[in-house]
Amino acid sequence: VHMFKRSEKQAERPYCAAVVVAAGSGTRMGADKLFMQLGGCTVIERTLAALDESEWIDEIVVATQSEKITTEGGADRTASAWAGVRECSERAELIAIHDAARPLVTEEIIERAVRAAAERGAAAPAIHVKDTVRQARGGRVLRTLERDELYLMQTPQVFRAELIRAALGDAARLGISLTDDCAAVMLMDAEVFLVEGSEENLKLTTPADIYAASAIIDARGDFL
Repeated sequence: VHMFKRSEKQAERPYCAAVVVAAGSGTRMGADKLFMQLGGCTVIERTLAALDESEWIDEIVVATQSEKITTEGGADRTASAWAGVRECSERAELIAIHDAARPLVTEEIIERAVRAAAERGAAAPAIHVKDTVRQARGGRVLRTLERDELYLMQTPQVFRAELIRAALGDAARLGISLTDDCAAVMLMDAEVFLVEGSEENLKLTTPADIYAASAIIDARGDFL
């Protein structure tokens, strides 16, 4: 699916295309999470609405299973992101890659990530780890990790177009499967800069996440 939107007001900043990665099957949810109801619409509709309403996004490409929407995703997240990036228009100076299962992303998070990527090349929202984290193997604790240096990564992760095209293209050719797109550019020794995310920018993975997201929508009064 391709959606285009741009106003004269927006023309002063870099053109930003968003790729929505929506090719997962949602096995841990027990059903296709993207088509579950959430605050008056489906998860995927809410995700697309958040991006469509953003003043920082000019174009949206959805990479998903071909029988569901259109632009066909790949066998894993990296392949799906690469399929979506290849469909972005040549006008795109920045490309934002967003998980379809993060429907509660805010305009503030999108703006912070796009601004930082425009200035520094690659940026992603993240939040500090709050709990104690220990590394273990075979049930035996090996060490405690320094919590102040640990972050939970979120999306949209935003990159200069030529950087993410090269990074995902290399990963695809090498058959490398990565958990996020920052990992692809880091393989090229490119720096990624973090911006403030939000605990509300949940990735819906389990039924408990749906309950939490519903509560956040109730608190926001954000029904579509």
